[in-house]
Amino acid sequence: MNLMHLTFELITGFFLLFLIIKFVGKKIINQFTPFTFIAAIVLSELLGNALYDEKVGVFYVIYSIVLWSIMLFIVEYLSQKFLTIRGISEGKPTALIKNGIVDREALKKNRMNINQLQSLLRQSETFSIREVAFCYLEVNGSISILKKSMYQKTAQEDFNLPSKAVHVPVTLIRDGVVLWDELDDLGSDESWLRDQVASQGIRDYKKVFLAEWLEGDGIFVQTY
Repeated sequence: MNLMHLTFELITGFFLLFLIIKFVGKKIINQFTPFTFIAAIVLSELLGNALYDEKVGVFYVIYSIVLWSIMLFIVEYLSQKFLTIRGISEGKPTALIKNGIVDREALKKNRMNINQLQSLLRQSETFSIREVAFCYLEVNGSISILKKSMYQKTAQEDFNLPSKAVHVPVTLIRDGVVLWDELDDLGSDESWLRDQVASQGIRDYKKVFLAEWLEGDGIFVQTY
């Protein structure tokens, strides 16, 4: 292969990838989901195969990368606009521990065992499951932990204070769309939600960017 031709293709590919990261966003680097992981692998394969195939010219390098990037951008754009597509492309967090109890079915669905769960907990400086009130497996494979009150950094037992129940925040509205499953899990109905949102001076769900309920602290609403 001609060195000048290869050099030109490499420089072209380098700047194309730079532009892709600028337009698509940093998410493809630091917030891997199953979709972005596959998209990044395919993108690297497209560039690598195009560069080292003598029959492939610069035009095909540009065309393959640009076309794949456009499709990636479209999916990312639609994910921002529609919750359904976001759920398909990104998935949703899974509760592995609820109220201090390990959900074995959730572990099975995510093809995990208790050893892997304990390893992830230790990596998050949690060395016993008894310390955990809630544990979520995020879509990028990391875990988020809410510890029981007695094991939180400012331990209540140090001040001889009684233990308090720990509650996890529940997102009820996201991007103007009511999350009915979350509302059902909370044991409430639309009438209750309407009253809660109205207490913040809001009548239309579509005006709500985020609405979150926390037991003992009430509802938090942020509009667009």
